[in-house]
Amino acid sequence: MTTCVFVQLRCAPGKTYKVAEAIYEREITSELYSTSGDFDLLMKIYIPEGEDVGMFLNDKILDIPDISRSLTTLTFKTF
Repeated sequence: MTTCVFVQLRCAPGKTYKVAEAIYEREITSELYSTSGDFDLLMKIYIPEGEDVGMFLNDKILDIPDISRSLTTLTFKTF
């Protein structure tokens, strides 16, 4: 069973589209949105079973240049 997480990203000014393109090229998100408010991007990711969520995000997402902050929300149950 995979773990579904939502990750919000704050990008350096003027770099949101560049960050979004880098994420898209990695083919690891289920959905990726631009958003208003405190964060610039919102993505839905399914973490493979047995993977450490923090390590997965660090290795696959948070090494992309121009990401200045992230907020990860873990999910528990689908209704």
